[in-house]
Amino acid sequence: MKKFLSWNVNGIRACAQKGFLDWLSSENADFVCLQETKAHQEQLPPELRNFVDGSGHPYKVYWSQAQRKGYSGTAILAKQEAEKIQTLGIPEFDDEGRTVIADFGAFTLVSAYFPNSQEAGARLDYKLRFCDAVLAFCENQRKAGKHVIVAGDYNIAHTPIDLARPDQNEGNPGYLPEERAWMGKYLSAGYVDTFRHLCPEPGHYTWWTYRVPSARTNNIGWRLDYHCLDREFLPALLDAGIQAEVQGSDHCPVSLMLDI
Repeated sequence: MKKFLSWNVNGIRACAQKGFLDWLSSENADFVCLQETKAHQEQLPPELRNFVDGSGHPYKVYWSQAQRKGYSGTAILAKQEAEKIQTLGIPEFDDEGRTVIADFGAFTLVSAYFPNSQEAGARLDYKLRFCDAVLAFCENQRKAGKHVIVAGDYNIAHTPIDLARPDQNEGNPGYLPEERAWMGKYLSAGYVDTFRHLCPEPGHYTWWTYRVPSARTNNIGWRLDYHCLDREFLPALLDAGIQAEVQGSDHCPVSLMLDI
């Protein structure tokens, strides 16, 4: 059995000041995907470059950082060494550190920070190109006989039950028709939203805006963070959860348990 976690930390240094390292140690996960790390490795203190698990053993750490400091960035922490590390290999996405991809033999793990489409869809075309590039990568993995897990902040609330106030957010970034349609296309192509597969009920969110101080207290949120996997991998699914009680970011961690 393997435990996976994914968290948009909204700045690894800021999150570390709010208990990130204690959380990491207590969870003792096999694989941890991070998004929006907002730092180059040389900017980080040793404890944020050399992570350890709950037993004090060092994680293997794989980074992808944006050219621009203090922006975007992804990482994978793993108890086992990857056979191969890569990104999407597309400069417009790699320059922003949008993915880090680790091949662990039995499966490929993607930590992905999907772009925000921004007000009035200013970056919608960029986002949809990224989405299609992720889908193309996943399809290539499946054709090669590999399982694939895409963990991260998708910046998409797929259906009305994935946000607290869908009617008020029609036309807002993250809930645009084009974004939701892509998510539907992705799942229809043979991928499974693991949390929604196990939990059809509304009221479960992973992001609460800082703009409204009471949003998290009142659970006025959006479900933007996912673990998705190819449907051939579905028999391995044991559990998928949302750690809404974990503070430290405007997002909370999401979890996945696989029988592998």
